[in-house]
Amino acid sequence: MNKQLYALFGNPVSHSKSPLLHNSLFKHLSINACYTRYLLEDGALLKDKFFSLGLHGANITVPFKENAYEACDEIDEYAKNIGAVNTIIKKNEKLCGYNTDAPGFLASLDGFRPKNVLILGAGGTARAIAFALKNEGIKVTIANRSHGRLEFFMQHGFECDVFDHLNSDLKFDLVVNTTSAGLSAEELPCEKEKLCALLLNTKLVYDCIYKETPFLHLAKELNIEAKNGLDMLIWQAFFAFEIFIGHEVDSKLIGIMKEAVK
Repeated sequence: MNKQLYALFGNPVSHSKSPLLHNSLFKHLSINACYTRYLLEDGALLKDKFFSLGLHGANITVPFKENAYEACDEIDEYAKNIGAVNTIIKKNEKLCGYNTDAPGFLASLDGFRPKNVLILGAGGTARAIAFALKNEGIKVTIANRSHGRLEFFMQHGFECDVFDHLNSDLKFDLVVNTTSAGLSAEELPCEKEKLCALLLNTKLVYDCIYKETPFLHLAKELNIEAKNGLDMLIWQAFFAFEIFIGHEVDSKLIGIMKEAVK
């Protein structure tokens, strides 16, 4: 049987640990498959690249999760509701889209249940997390640099504001950064003074980027518990892997994925 090829589409993408995660399970389960990275310059070309590379499946990271949604011929109900796709598989020459960010994020909280949450950013990851939390009965507020991307959230009943107008006296149990700030440059999601005021009123600070960012450094300077996105990455990859191979696997295999990225 020919080796099946899977990839991650994103920009930037060279930092990604996704190949380690998926290849560790392919090897452990003796599946003849390989997972790699692809630097995508233009989200509109995602579908063409998927087929020209001969992929069986793919994951999509920033900033192309909404492009992936548009590229799919069929979309599962949850991804359809949030308008963002992070996992694609090929079925009968059609692309089928899913979103594993939501269950991945909830699993990564490891039992912590906030009452109200502030999400910084309004892209595909923010959409997945916002709906996951809302489905759990948790109050969610979205803040972004501009109004444009907030329209989607307002239409779905979320409280929204731009960073410049956000009330820094508000109290949130959890503040989540879904922006790319800190991914490839030493920058914060929004103005430092406002961030400090917000973080001093929270219990947990969470950055979906899975390295130590200026955002997390600021939280630690303020003695606020902080968590990066590595556990979310591992859990969403685990759920995506099950979609790739078409059946559930033992959740204990999470341990293999964690060892792979150490």
